[in-house]
Amino acid sequence: MKVLVTGASGQLGSTTVNHLKACGHQVYGIDIISSATTDELIDIKDKDSVERVTRGFDAVIHTAAIHGKHYELNYPREAFIEANIMGTLHLLNACVKNGVNKFLYTSTTSIYGNALVDDEKAVWVDELLGEQPHDIYDITKQTAEQLCKDFFYKEGLQTCVYRVGRFLPEDDNLKINHRLYRGLDERDGAEALRLALHTTFQDFEIFNISSGSPFGKSDLTQLKHSPADVILRYFPEAREIYQRRNWVFPKSIDRVYVCDKARQYLGYQPEYTFAYLLHQ
Repeated sequence: MKVLVTGASGQLGSTTVNHLKACGHQVYGIDIISSATTDELIDIKDKDSVERVTRGFDAVIHTAAIHGKHYELNYPREAFIEANIMGTLHLLNACVKNGVNKFLYTSTTSIYGNALVDDEKAVWVDELLGEQPHDIYDITKQTAEQLCKDFFYKEGLQTCVYRVGRFLPEDDNLKINHRLYRGLDERDGAEALRLALHTTFQDFEIFNISSGSPFGKSDLTQLKHSPADVILRYFPEAREIYQRRNWVFPKSIDRVYVCDKARQYLGYQPEYTFAYLLHQ
């Protein structure tokens, strides 16, 4: 399959380019930043460039965005709207015009926003949880998701959305703690996108993509207030490993990202999980 990847210099984009190439796909990466995985410097805000570069592809994987970290750097609202909404719209229109069949949009679990707040228990975050965006980043990602939905039903474009978990640079202790409930290894994210390339949907679908979690709904209250007890119930060996590595358990777990839908629809099986890191 011939695949165009936007944001090809980013953490998820670059991993996706390399993973798809290793699996035999013909991949072309675009970004505004040079890298080994970017074939051409293109700004998705440039409508004409987007229309040109999308010609001849079977699928587009769209990972490019202005992110939440840019909100913290006081980027203006216009920057988010131009890149995250208008850039996505340019790509969607170009796919329709150029006969590209699939459009995979990487969104964010941040879109759940204020719905992730509960003083009594951890929040069970599956795709049925309503979005409550709390800043311009979330708002633009939500809008872009709705654009994808519109193009699915009105233009017949095979669009779908992948709300990815956290994969920021972190120290080993924080990284393994996040893998319990909200983290994602970009290699698992790239595999989910690869699986999606080979899946056709009858309806517009949205998926949470994370490293999964061992926890169940019955654990949610205890996770909020004493997560170490829950963790050790599932992984009793973790006590000695954490002590040996001078790690500390999280003091509270406020959410549990659930990717059961991706398992069911895509056959997604995250590999780089808490258990993987624990036993390295």
